Amino acid sequence: MSLGTKPRYMLLAAIGLIAAGMVVGATHIHASGKHGEPRVGDGVAGPAGMVWVEGGTFQMGSDARPAQRNERPAHPVKVHGFWIDQHHVTNAEFRKFVEATAYVTTAERKPDWETLRVQLPPGTPRPPDAALVAGGMVFVGTSGPVALDNIALWWRYVPGADWRHPLGPGSNIDAKDDHPVVQVSYEDAQAYAKWAHKRLPTEAEWEYAARGGLEQATYAWGDEFAPDGKQMANVWQGQQAQPFPVTNEKTRTSPGTSPVGTYPPNGYGLSDMTGNAWQWVADWYRYDQFQREAAAGKQVVDPQGPSESYDPYEPGVPAYAPKRVTRGGSFLCNESYCLSYRPSARRGADPYNSMSHLGFRLAMDDTQWQQQAGRPPGTAQAMASP
Repeated sequence: MSLGTKPRYMLLAAIGLIAAGMVVGATHIHASGKHGEPRVGDGVAGPAGMVWVEGGTFQMGSDARPAQRNERPAHPVKVHGFWIDQHHVTNAEFRKFVEATAYVTTAERKPDWETLRVQLPPGTPRPPDAALVAGGMVFVGTSGPVALDNIALWWRYVPGADWRHPLGPGSNIDAKDDHPVVQVSYEDAQAYAKWAHKRLPTEAEWEYAARGGLEQATYAWGDEFAPDGKQMANVWQGQQAQPFPVTNEKTRTSPGTSPVGTYPPNGYGLSDMTGNAWQWVADWYRYDQFQREAAAGKQVVDPQGPSESYDPYEPGVPAYAPKRVTRGGSFLCNESYCLSYRPSARRGADPYNSMSHLGFRLAMDDTQWQQQAGRPPGTAQAMASP
């Protein structure tokens, strides 16, 4: 079962309607690549805080041993140039949006039965209104090692969890303005994008950007997890003393997000393309989308994703239940359970979900930027040339 669908599953599990569980995992592959100096917009020579990614052709997906079936096969894809945020949208940036628009996130609203029921088997009874309480999914960890086949042991649906209180009512984001905003749904990300005059990247754009110019590398920075012993991303592996999902009972600390830009950027100058927090992208999720694209027998150009979701491998969830793609993994990813800090790793999530390890970054077409700047299209490409 997809990790991204869990919050609303756990909400219903908490009121006795369903149960939940999931397994993922794996490891290893090879690569090399070249790239130039990143071009970061300053509000004049490009949108502020965004990096210009020159278009090109790459092998999307993976046939390597760690790849899950939804990542296979690797297949040629071409994307045109685009701007993409240098880092996740932060708490400070999201706060400006909320203050300007009075927007209320999905985690702050009472769950809507119509959006819940499409994720459930036909005939699932409607729960009483009193059981439908606003909140989000929070990682709570365990006190000791457990079997990794039931995420209900380390995740909990917490009433009152939202972007300001990502771990629940007793938590806050004080002194975390530069951390990725989390507990935001696909719907929330789209609302922010509209306000910011940007858009979510397509899945192809996201993976192309995440690879940073490296062809089929295991990670966004190369083939070694920790080159020269250096940690390259905020993931569980290499940073937590206990095995996943065990947290430190003595200090009562648990893993979480880090300030954006804490770790080295990839070859395109992009921070945290993998690790720190999962990221929403624009596409509907089909587990077999890469198989469909490869079967066409020709290079795909600027794919926009499927027209609907399809995932027959999540027990208890209708195969065509709405799901959007999430990418990049998070601070919880590790080699024993969720090896998703790889550019090809992908998951599907209910668009109304919010979780304590799920955020987003945005993209923009050059034509859109030039229109905003009052210049002819093509300026960004000219400026990005050596």
